[in-house]
Amino acid sequence: MSRILKVIFFLFVLILGLAFHVKNDQLVNLNYYMGSIHLPVSLLVMSSLLVGALLGIFASLAFIAKLKRENAKLARLIRLTEEEVNNLRAIPIKDVP
Repeated sequence: MSRILKVIFFLFVLILGLAFHVKNDQLVNLNYYMGSIHLPVSLLVMSSLLVGALLGIFASLAFIAKLKRENAKLARLIRLTEEEVNNLRAIPIKDVP
């Protein structure tokens, strides 16, 4: 079921992008340090969005790595604590006179 929803979502985004391109097919001049190039407005906007999304992902990688390390540390602590509890359960209880 989720695969069908993913395909439908992909097709929706594809059709939306195609409609955006058809409505914005004018050429603009993009000037950069070594020259210039003529691109459709839609391609320029979409590439800007893609570059922004990639920069956002790269900016958050350090935070995600920190959380993964902390998660692994806590999982090790849980495993050691469970082993200790199991060892304590195995010790016979002595009657106190």
